[in-house]
Amino acid sequence: MEIHPSAVVSPHAELATGVRIGPYSVIGDHVTIGKDTNIGSHVVIDGHTQLGERNRIYPFVSIGSPPQDIGYQGEDTRVFIGDDNMIREYATINRATTKEEWKTVVGNENYIMAYAHIAHDCILGNKVIMSNVATLGGHIAVGDRATLGGMVAVHQFVRIGAYAFLGGKSGVDRDVPPFMITAGSRAKLYGVNGRGLKRLGFSQETIDGLKKAYRIIWRDNKRMDEGIKQAKQEIKSFPELEMLLSFIEASERGVLQ
Repeated sequence: MEIHPSAVVSPHAELATGVRIGPYSVIGDHVTIGKDTNIGSHVVIDGHTQLGERNRIYPFVSIGSPPQDIGYQGEDTRVFIGDDNMIREYATINRATTKEEWKTVVGNENYIMAYAHIAHDCILGNKVIMSNVATLGGHIAVGDRATLGGMVAVHQFVRIGAYAFLGGKSGVDRDVPPFMITAGSRAKLYGVNGRGLKRLGFSQETIDGLKKAYRIIWRDNKRMDEGIKQAKQEIKSFPELEMLLSFIEASERGVLQ
C-alpha cells in the first residue's frame, strides 16, 4: 500500500493490499477500496462507497458525494463499483437517494471518460463506455457494452439497452433498445448497430435477424404491439431477438422511434 503524505485518509477507511493513493486525495470514513486499485491525485471518495479491485481513478474524480436531488436528507445511501474500471479526470459518481434501492452501481471493466456524470440511483452494467461529458440523470439503467458518445445527455428513468450506440451530442428522453444506433439532438433510432455487433463477434445471421425485426417493428408503419407480434411470428426465435422484444415490452417510458 502506498499513500502519499499529503493525502487525507480516514483511519476508518478499509484499504486492501496494493492500493495506491496520490497527492491531496481525500478518502472518507466509510470507504472500502479493493486491492491494486490506483487512486490519482486530488480525488475525493466519500460516503458509503465500495470500490472493487484494480480500478484506475484519475485526478479530480469525485465518487460518493451526495445526490443532486432536493429531497435528499443526508441518508446513508451507497455507491458500489466493481473491478477493472477506468474512471478519467473530473468524472462524478453520486451516491443514491432513498427512492429505490439506496444504491448507485457501476459494474466491471467500464471506461468512464473525462467529465462524465453518473447520477444517483444509476445502474451500469459491464464494459460500458461513457465518452467525454456524457451525462446520466438519476435512476438510469445502462446495459452491458453500451456506448455513449461525447456530450450525450440521458433523461432520468431512461433505460439504455445492451450493445446500444448513442451518437455524440444526443438528447435521449426515452428508452434505447439493445443493439440499436441512436443519434440527433432529439435522439432517433437509425437501425441496428451492425458494424459494432460484427466487431464484437456476433454472427451475420444474428445481425440479419435483428435488422429484420427492426424493419418490422419500426419501419412498416404499424403499432408497436402489432410489430412485436409480427416479429415473433415471422422470425425464428434466438436469444438476441428475445432480449430486444422483452426490453420493448417492459418499457414504461416508451422507446425511441
